[in-house]
Parts: sequence; structure tokens; C-alpha cells
Amino acid sequence: MGTPTAQEVRTALVDERPGPPRRSRGNAIGGWVLTIVLNVVAPILTYSALRGQGWSEFTALLASGGWPMLDSVVHVAWRRRLDEFAIVTLVFLVITAAVSLVGPHSARALLFKDSATTGLFGLLCLATLLARRPLMFYFGRKFATDGTAASTAWWNGLWRLPGFRTTIRTMTVVWGVAYCVEAIVRMALTTVLSTGTMVALSPVLIYGVLGGLALWTAVYGKRARRRGEARAAAATDRN
Repeated sequence: MGTPTAQEVRTALVDERPGPPRRSRGNAIGGWVLTIVLNVVAPILTYSALRGQGWSEFTALLASGGWPMLDSVVHVAWRRRLDEFAIVTLVFLVITAAVSLVGPHSARALLFKDSATTGLFGLLCLATLLARRPLMFYFGRKFATDGTAASTAWWNGLWRLPGFRTTIRTMTVVWGVAYCVEAIVRMALTTVLSTGTMVALSPVLIYGVLGGLALWTAVYGKRARRRGEARAAAATDRN
């Protein structure tokens, strides 16, 4: 056989980088709405309502934390399968609930324990770098696909690309370090600020860090994709 033409090389490169299958818009939007309602809106409303009825800060915070667990249960029932993301989420929710009930029962203690739990998540991210696939691979699959078999197979197939593996591992390092730092900062603030101040400030820090990481992840992912496309174009030109 002769040397492949530039067009043949270009076709092979395109075949190695398949695009995602057409997503179910209804499933994607429904999943996002449910996640926002159960993880953001419902906990805030529940805490405010219970405090208004005379519940203590501790019991109100503890009760409002049940909504994220419901979110995981609903998604498992919706998709009818327990994937790695759901397992990790459920494990951390159980750990958070268990830790909340151990030791001093006060709002300050609960805030401190909550900060320690996010630090544990950061350590878990870093620890999974030693695994076959790091944690951010599964987080990325949850938010980059709609959970269908076709979109999940597409995402799993990307792992064979070296550039994709480097991108996912870099994201895992950044998320792990960021959450370790966030936990240290939040625990330090919990020791010096009033409980009322931290009740208001803690969600800002939590979702501020999450939003910043999500924005960085989106920008970094797009840049990594462009670099991969540039390398593919350069390889095509050389042939």
C-alpha cells in the first residue's frame, strides 16, 4: 500500500474524534432544573421556613441538607442505573449526615464539619489520580451527556485520546486543590466569625468556588479542544 494522502489522514483523525450524539434536550434541561431546585432552592427555602417556625440553627441546617440526597435518589430512579457519579454522591451525603450527628450539636460545629467534608472531597479528587480514571471523568460524563447509552458510550470512547486524558487529569488536580483550600479557608472563618455570619457566608463560598471552577473548567476544556484540533491539523499538513 502507498503513503496515505492528506485527505485520508484528515478523515482518520476526524474518525478518532467523534462528536457527541444528538442529546435529548428535554432530559438535559429536566436534569439541570431538578438539580438546581433540590440542591440550591429547596435547602435555602427549607432553612428559612424552619428558622421562622422556631427551629434551632442546627436542626434547620441539618433538615435542609436532606434535599441533595433526594436529588441523587431521584436521578438514580430516573436513569434506572447507579453510575459512579451517583455512588460517590450518595457516599458523601451519607458521610456528611453521619458526621453531622457525631460530636457537638451546634450550628457552628455543623458548619465546621461541612467544611471538613468538602476538604475530604478535594482529597478524594487527588487520590483518584492513582485510579484507572480520575473522579472528574465521571463528573464530566454526568454533565456532558444526557445519560443515554449513546452519549455515555461517546464520552467513554474519548478516554482513548491522550489529550483528553491529560485534560481530565488536569481538571481533577485543580478541583482537588481548590476544594482543599476552600475547606481550610471556611474552617478558619468559622472559628473567627459569628455563626449567623457564617450561615450567610458559607453558601456564598460554596457556590462561589463551584461557579468559579465550573467557569474555569468550561474555558479550559474549550482551549484543550482547540489545541487538540490544532495538533490534528498540523499532523494532516505534515502528511
